[in-house]
Amino acid sequence: MKLYTFTPAANALRVEMFLKEKKIDIETIQVNVREDEIFKEPYKTMNPFNCVPFLELEDGTIISETISICRYLEDKFENPNLFGSNSKEIAIIDMWNRRIELDGFLPLLHSVRNKTSFFKGKVVPGTRNEIDQSPEIVVRGIEMFKIFLSRVEPYLSKNKFIAGEKFTIADITAHFMFNLSKILKIDLEDEYKNVFRWKSELEDRPSNPINNLI
Repeated sequence: MKLYTFTPAANALRVEMFLKEKKIDIETIQVNVREDEIFKEPYKTMNPFNCVPFLELEDGTIISETISICRYLEDKFENPNLFGSNSKEIAIIDMWNRRIELDGFLPLLHSVRNKTSFFKGKVVPGTRNEIDQSPEIVVRGIEMFKIFLSRVEPYLSKNKFIAGEKFTIADITAHFMFNLSKILKIDLEDEYKNVFRWKSELEDRPSNPINNLI
């Protein structure tokens, strides 16, 4: 297997943290997205959606999308389990991962892409386009994130991690959601005490790849 990635990218870091938690060693190839290498061959043909990361299997099959890559690797390398070990666990972890992605991670991702000058002409991942950056999308993304935080704040008073006492793939997604919130300078400590405690737990994990970028 080969993992095509670009270390600074949020979704690439999600997979990197997953690999570290699972202690999986895979050959990685850096694709410089900043210099548009992802739009050149052979990468353009391998992944027409022009995003990293993507995984190439021994038979040439390409798997893109962060969670899809992690699901495949979870099946190949069972321990430690990060997606759940029975039907109930799997459903609950998947539920929380979807909630975090849809209500937190993606709104903040679009906020960052519409606010940061680096993403001018790149507001849609995997493209270079003429779509203008929108201040309204920035504001709406932050508002959606805060609604999400208010929903999970009381829940986290009873749980160490989002799906219970066990660290899961949903926590990995959350960690990079929080990293996006830092870029937008969203303060959590005063208003969301339990969320801030959870965020701190995730930052302190040895598998946190952001520590290696600082």
